[in-house]
Amino acid sequence: MRRQTRNLEVRHLSDSPIERTPEFLEEVFAAHGKALRAFADRLTGGGPEAEDLVQETFLRAWRHPAALTGSSASARAWLFTVTRNLATDRWRRLGANSMQSLSADPASADGTGPDSSRFADRVLEEAVVSLALDELSLEHRQVLLHAIWLDESVAQIASNLGIAPGTVKSRLHYALKALRFALERLGYLP
Repeated sequence: MRRQTRNLEVRHLSDSPIERTPEFLEEVFAAHGKALRAFADRLTGGGPEAEDLVQETFLRAWRHPAALTGSSASARAWLFTVTRNLATDRWRRLGANSMQSLSADPASADGTGPDSSRFADRVLEEAVVSLALDELSLEHRQVLLHAIWLDESVAQIASNLGIAPGTVKSRLHYALKALRFALERLGYLP
C-alpha cells in the first residue's frame, strides 16, 4: 500500500521493506530538507554547524529508513527529533561556550541566555504542535486559536466567529480531542 502525502510517497512496512535508494532519500529531502535546514539554523545560528546537523540527520535517515515510514508528519517529527538530539549532543560535547548560538538570544555571547537544551525543546515543540494543528479542520483551528491563544470566553468566540455558544463548546471538545490524537500519532504524547 502506498499513498501520496505532501508530495512524499510514503511506504508502509507492512506492504514491503523500505529500500535505501537514492531516490527515496531524495524524496525525503525534497519534502523536509528546507524546513529541517531552517530548524538547524535556529539551533546553531546557521553556517557550517547547521549544514553538518542536516547532513548527519539524513545520514541517520539513510541508515534507518524504516523510521521514515508512516505519514509525512511523523517522518518530519522523527527528522526534527534527530536534529535536535544531534545539536544537544554537540552542544554538550563542545561545552556551552563553544556554541553560544544555541541560546534563544544569539546576541547573548556571555552565556546568560536561556538554557540551550530548553530552547531546542521549545523549537521542537513548536514544530510538532504546528504539524498537529495542520491536521485539524479550519473550524477546529479557529476555536483553538480564539480559546487558547487569544484567551477568549465561549461567548466571545461565538460572537467573533458568528456561531452559537453550544457549537463553540462542541468544536473545542472535538478540536482538543483531535489535537491530542495528532500529537500521540506524531509520537509526542505517551
